[in-house]
Amino acid sequence: MASIKTAVVILNWNGEGFLKQFLPGVIQHSLGANVIVADNASTDNSIAYLESLGNAVKIIQLDKNYGFTGGYNKALEQIDAEYFVLLNSDVEVTAEWIDPIIDLMEGNKSVGICQPKIKAFHQPSHFEYAGASGGFIDSMGYPFCRGRLFNHLEEDKGQYNNNLEVFWATGACMFIRADLYHQLGGLDENFFAHMEEIDLCWRAQLLGQKVMVVPNAEVYHVGGGTLPKNNPRKTFYNFRNNLMMLYKNLPASKLFSVIAIRLMLDGVAGIKFMLQGDLKDTIAVSKAHFAFYGCLVKGKLKRSQNTENSPDTIYPHSILWAYFIKGIRKYNELK
Repeated sequence: MASIKTAVVILNWNGEGFLKQFLPGVIQHSLGANVIVADNASTDNSIAYLESLGNAVKIIQLDKNYGFTGGYNKALEQIDAEYFVLLNSDVEVTAEWIDPIIDLMEGNKSVGICQPKIKAFHQPSHFEYAGASGGFIDSMGYPFCRGRLFNHLEEDKGQYNNNLEVFWATGACMFIRADLYHQLGGLDENFFAHMEEIDLCWRAQLLGQKVMVVPNAEVYHVGGGTLPKNNPRKTFYNFRNNLMMLYKNLPASKLFSVIAIRLMLDGVAGIKFMLQGDLKDTIAVSKAHFAFYGCLVKGKLKRSQNTENSPDTIYPHSILWAYFIKGIRKYNELK
C-alpha cells in the first residue's frame, strides 16, 4: 500500500513567478494530498521561495534540467503514492479540482488516466489550448480537443460538461495511477517535451486502460509558459514527436501509409510557413524530419506492445479536412 494516496507534483524550471502566483492556491485546495515541487536545476530564486513555505511543500532537487519527460520520470521514481497528479506550474486550481477525479478512478479500476476541464487563465470564459475538455487525435495523428480545434478555442457554455472517455489527457494537469505510470516506464524521454502525454495515453490504452475527462473538476491554465506557440523549437518538437509517437503506436497495417502521408503533409505545412514569412519554422519542420530519421537509424524508438489493439477513441476521419475544407470550428459539429 502506497504511503501517500495522492501526490500533486509540479515540475519547475526557473518558474519562480508562476510558483509565487499559483502554488499558494494549490496548497490551499489540495487538502489530503501531498504537494511536491520537482526542480529541474533552476537558476532563479525558486528554491529559496519553496524553502520559505516550510512543510507545506516537499522539494525534490534534480541535478540538471531533464526536460518535462526526464524531470517527471526522475521525480516520480522518488515518490510513493497511489495517484500522481502532473501539474504545470502555470495552473490555477479551484476548490473541487481533485476529489471528483479521484472518486471516479476509485470507482472504476479500468480508468488509468484523467484530466479536469482546462480553461484559459487569461480568457476564463473559454477553453484552453492544452487539453480543453479532453483530447483526441484523428486518423493521421493530428491532435485536437473537445472545445479546441487547431487554434480555435470555444467558449465554455457547459456544452462539454459530461464525463467522457477521450484519447489523451493534458500534461498540464494529468491524473494517473502510479502503478500504471511505472508499468508504462513513465514518459518517453526521447520526446523531451511536447506530445509526450499523448504518447503515454496511447500506450496506456494499448494495455486496456481508459483515459477520461471529468469536467466537474476545473482548472485555469496560462499556457505557453515554457515555449510560446510561435517558437521554432516548439515547432521542431511538435513535428518530430508526432512522427515518433505514430511510429511507436500505430498498428503495423497502418504504420507506413500513415507516416508517408504525414511526411507529405508536413512538407505542405513547411511551405505554408515559408509563404507566411516564418522561415525558421520551415527549417524546424525539416530538422524535425531528419531528427526522426536519426532516431530510427539509432534504434531509439521501440514499438509499443499490443499495437493491433487500436483505441476506439481515435477520430476515424481527417480533422484537417473538417477544419480547412468543411469549415468546422466546433468539436460537437464533427461527424
